[in-house]
Amino acid sequence: MRGLDFSSWQGLLTTLAGLALITLIGVGIRLLVMQTVQERRARENRQINERLRTLIAAYKTLGGSFTGNLNVDPTHLRELRQRARDEGLEEAETGSDRARRIRDAVEAALSDIILLGTDEQVRLAAEAARDLAAGKPIHTHALVVSLRDFIRGVLDLEPVPSDLAIPRQGPARPAPNAKGKGEGGKGEDRQGGARGGGGAGGMGAGMGAGAGMGLGAGLAVDPDRDPPG
Repeated sequence: MRGLDFSSWQGLLTTLAGLALITLIGVGIRLLVMQTVQERRARENRQINERLRTLIAAYKTLGGSFTGNLNVDPTHLRELRQRARDEGLEEAETGSDRARRIRDAVEAALSDIILLGTDEQVRLAAEAARDLAAGKPIHTHALVVSLRDFIRGVLDLEPVPSDLAIPRQGPARPAPNAKGKGEGGKGEDRQGGARGGGGAGGMGAGMGAGAGMGLGAGLAVDPDRDPPG
């Protein structure tokens, strides 16, 4: 208060200008701090959302099935084809391709978990990856349970009741390949377009020929038209 001067108009204006400048500087610093904090929170939220989205996708891949064969076959494609040729069955080839696609999807999910999972999840995923590399079939149920508990905790959901008997979960089975059907449909479209183009060409040729014949006949029977020089 000692620096405030209200004895004259000049002193009063100087005092008010100084107070306004100090207030403006304080508000600017506060806004800058708030903006920095908001940007940091937004960046953290984006990281959490991206991590949660990746782990949810991994959970669906590793635990999307409750029935059938719930283990992951680490056999490579050449071995699967050799096994199918030895059995001599078309169904064996189809099943081998499905097992290969399941293994590829599980390996990608394990890679994501090793990158973004918790300590427990990273350990389980690394153990499963080592077993796959060693050619051993693996089960993903323990890793699925860890992912489920973590995701529900991040989303502030209640834990799954301990007395709820949830069956063992295994990797999701891929959808059947519809490539042949799509190629057949494209072939039919191309054939239909060719037939349509041929029909249009025939109609155009017929119309042109008919018009030319009619015009020639008209010139031949008109008696008032001068003969050609």
